[in-house]
Amino acid sequence: MRRRKAVAPGTSRQGVLRLPRSSEHFDAVIVGGGPAGSTAGYRLATEGARVLLLDRAVFPRDKPCGGGVTLRGARQLPFSLAPVVDQEVTAMDFRFRFGLAARHEYDQPIVLMTRRSRLDAYLLERAAEVGVEVREGVRVREVVPHPVSPEARGDGFRVRGAVVLGADGANGISAAALGGAPARWDVIAYEGNADRARYRSREFDGSMLFEIGIVPGGYGWIFPKADHANFGVGGWFHEGPQMKAHLTRLCAAHGVSIDDLAGLRGYRIPFRGPESPIAGRRLALIGDAAGLADPLSGDGMFEAFTSARLAAENTLAILGGRARDFSFYRRELRSEIGRHSAASWWAKLVLERWPRLGYGVAASRLGGKLFYQDLRGERTVHLPVTSGLAAVIEGAAQRQLLTGATPSSR
Repeated sequence: MRRRKAVAPGTSRQGVLRLPRSSEHFDAVIVGGGPAGSTAGYRLATEGARVLLLDRAVFPRDKPCGGGVTLRGARQLPFSLAPVVDQEVTAMDFRFRFGLAARHEYDQPIVLMTRRSRLDAYLLERAAEVGVEVREGVRVREVVPHPVSPEARGDGFRVRGAVVLGADGANGISAAALGGAPARWDVIAYEGNADRARYRSREFDGSMLFEIGIVPGGYGWIFPKADHANFGVGGWFHEGPQMKAHLTRLCAAHGVSIDDLAGLRGYRIPFRGPESPIAGRRLALIGDAAGLADPLSGDGMFEAFTSARLAAENTLAILGGRARDFSFYRRELRSEIGRHSAASWWAKLVLERWPRLGYGVAASRLGGKLFYQDLRGERTVHLPVTSGLAAVIEGAAQRQLLTGATPSSR
């Protein structure tokens, strides 16, 4: 990866003043410079659109995340991630409550392990290289969904676009612009990194390890990186007070002390409810801002890259006069993600209600084959029904799992 100069708040990647003027107009304004925002910007700029991307952070910046990109997700990108890959995963280890164990080994990689500090900076740089105007250290306070020229507003500025793409993540403000409080549920994750000196380095290299049945609503994991391994646990939001204890047990089971982990942090992963709005007339949410994480794994990279591609295609149609709103985006997102999401919700239901059965399926030869095909994008695991029926089935699984849970209003 080519090294970039750090930029201070108030200057652009081109070294000029980058705080927005009082009012500017672009073809597309993207709020958020994570994977979804950067790749949407890249796709739009390569087709000649004038794109402004705003982010409150200055890159490179770290982001809490396991850091795995499935081959299925990477294939959604128009360029390679090779410059920022730490390891290629060719095996999966499953354990049930620190006891039963099974391994699937493959001839080809299924997941690319990276770090968000490197990945996000790389994606943003690729967007800037093709002409996206990137302004970092700029906080957007409000998105106004005007039917023809929506706005992003901050302290002393406003910028308009033919469209606005909300890519500001789980804690962003773009979703509020679609009206009301979008019903969604959050899970919580807690993770840290163990230096190679703290564990047997060959034990985790090339493999993702999953501990099943140790956290309500989730699992534990160990993911290999270049010079460390990422230890983490995830589960229902109400498990938050117990997350440190869950992670302590995971570490102890694998010969590591939680005190040896660096960068301990917790974060929310959003799952959108069946009625959550995802787009208005000229405003669309992409990636985590839309609550598009996979309900079974918690991974959101495939969903981020897919939603970015579809939103960019719809935006180009609007700019070219072939569409008036984001109806195409809503429809195609349901088509490409909906049936897989429904299957994941039902798999999550099985894992929650019958964890031993869930482990048995994951550990089986058929399970290993399905994981390989799905993670590589060779054959997506989904329900063999229409996208409309998949939405109904997904809602039924959500109600079974989330009875008594309180939807988040964020």
